[in-house]
Amino acid sequence: MITLYHCDGARSFRPLWMLEEMGLPYELKMLPFPPRVFAKEYLAINPLGTIPFMIDGETKMTESSGICYYLGTKYGPTPLVVGLHDPAYGAFLNWMFFSDATLTFPQTLVLRYSQLEPEERRNPQVAGDYAKWFLGRLRAVEAATANAENLCAGRFTAADIVNGYALRLADNIGLAKDFGPNVRAYWARLQEREGYQRAVAAERKAGIEQNVAPRVRA
Repeated sequence: MITLYHCDGARSFRPLWMLEEMGLPYELKMLPFPPRVFAKEYLAINPLGTIPFMIDGETKMTESSGICYYLGTKYGPTPLVVGLHDPAYGAFLNWMFFSDATLTFPQTLVLRYSQLEPEERRNPQVAGDYAKWFLGRLRAVEAATANAENLCAGRFTAADIVNGYALRLADNIGLAKDFGPNVRAYWARLQEREGYQRAVAAERKAGIEQNVAPRVRA
């Protein structure tokens, strides 16, 4: 049984969504955010104190996009992963890495310096600068979805899952109002997927059952 440690709204939503799209059995363990502060016992499981943390037998992983690729390749074949010999393989890998390194990174600084830090340490200039950084990088998604339903390979893939989470995070922290028309339509399509809706429902259900309150969002 795959075990996924998750916080409401965190980047661990990527592998949760991937699990639901693939129909794989899993156990979802909810933690308060950030767990390194509010669930210190978690440090014995994951010394980094970060989310996600996935356990699959002897395999232990902490990188959300990497977990999605792992699930797709280990438990495939699945159309969610673009194969090595597919012409779209390079684009697929690029989008997989782009999702965290380019899109999620600046958002974490927006979130930190606008909401998570104590009042005296918040910094509107830092938050504003990194919001602009994120929106500038989002132009790549705006261009890719101008004439296509998905990011690559002519179909929905794990690249859409991992970048879709970045859009979900942007929505949660108040940046969706600045989406371009293509990104706005793309994000709406992603939310209509049954796999996405099942992941959201699983997140809510586990939070209630495990008595972990959802994170306050903008």
